Amino acid sequence: MSEIEQGSFPGEELKEITIEQLQDLLARGEITSLQLVQTYKARIEAIDWSGPSLRSVIELNPEAEDIARSLDKERQQKGPRGPLHGLPILIKDNIDPDDKMHTTAGSLALLGSKPQRDAFVVEKLREAGAIILGKTNLSEWANFRSTHSSSGWSGRGGQTRNPYIITHNPCGSSLGSGVAVSANLCAAALATETDGSVVCPAHVNGIVGIKPTVGLLSRAGVVPISHIQDTVGVHARTVKDAATVLGALTGNDPRDEVTANSEGKSFSDYTRFLDASAFKGARIGVLRKYYSGYNSHTDKIFEAAIEVIKGLGAEIVDPADLPTAGEMKESKDETTVLTYDFKSDLNAYLETRIPDPNYPGAKFLRTMEEIMAFNRENSDRELPYFGQEIMEISQERGPLTEDEYITALANNRRRGVKKALTRSWPNIALTP
Repeated sequence: MSEIEQGSFPGEELKEITIEQLQDLLARGEITSLQLVQTYKARIEAIDWSGPSLRSVIELNPEAEDIARSLDKERQQKGPRGPLHGLPILIKDNIDPDDKMHTTAGSLALLGSKPQRDAFVVEKLREAGAIILGKTNLSEWANFRSTHSSSGWSGRGGQTRNPYIITHNPCGSSLGSGVAVSANLCAAALATETDGSVVCPAHVNGIVGIKPTVGLLSRAGVVPISHIQDTVGVHARTVKDAATVLGALTGNDPRDEVTANSEGKSFSDYTRFLDASAFKGARIGVLRKYYSGYNSHTDKIFEAAIEVIKGLGAEIVDPADLPTAGEMKESKDETTVLTYDFKSDLNAYLETRIPDPNYPGAKFLRTMEEIMAFNRENSDRELPYFGQEIMEISQERGPLTEDEYITALANNRRRGVKKALTRSWPNIALTP
């Protein structure tokens, strides 16, 4: 029987291994960062690019082994920089590295241009001694191109598959990162979320996802949908691993002004808050209406989770329904804001890119309108399964000073924060 038929792949010794365990192996000299990179690469080639063909990794970093050698030498001479030193990390293909890799948001249209510098979160990973192993596939344009899209498909990367049931959808635009972590193809991965793209791949692929509050992590150097809702997040195998990576990414970034709101509120080590007794005395509200009761299998899991939290000492407030949940479900205001932001924010991001010398014959695209035209000209590769209706709607939007945008944004904030939270929990303190 072949290796694949037996279910044996390279890197089986790395299955479910944690960041702390990897650092212990590195500290004892039982493995090097170079060997880690080589083993993860072999595993990706055997599982992701052939065999089951998960298609979660869109590209490998050609410099990863050289970086690993340098970090191994640094470890020997000076010791590790921290818990991520010498560990291979994958990043979603809408996050910029200024190296020999590409950032395309899964679209062939961006192969003619490149970023001028690392995304802030990539800079932070490099400072922490992490190795950017490669880029992960995503739903093209973070699943904001078509109203009839297939979650996990991109023109550049094809269709990503769920590692547990390869015929099933792995969920959300960050599914490449989620699948790669689930299949043990990296130590951890960076993801992004506008609406569910960190948390959905996490729960469907059986891993941990942290979607931070907008403003904790910089979005500079990330292909955007909306500056109102976008954030970078983390995928990892354990809560501690996710907290470890999160702490390495924080910091005030002048390129993303919203990070100023985290000044004095962020931490470089979130593992300090891992407390098994943290639920004792906590009041946990249960959202029932619109959030449960639609599937008996899901409800069983929902109720079991409540019992676990209760058993850990929390006070359960049940129900604690949001009075605006129905309004939020029916309203089109979120879509209105996102389609306005998408055009404005994407065009601003594209202005930061420069022609890629590795693609001398490729078109250098600077606007959403030009990207849409590229898709039509290359419809066999970019539009074989669904269209670009969301881009078409966004392209028709005007500036962010229009009344329609301002009103929709105000409605979202009223429903989601001021009206919903203050009525449900009247003692809550809200900033303006």
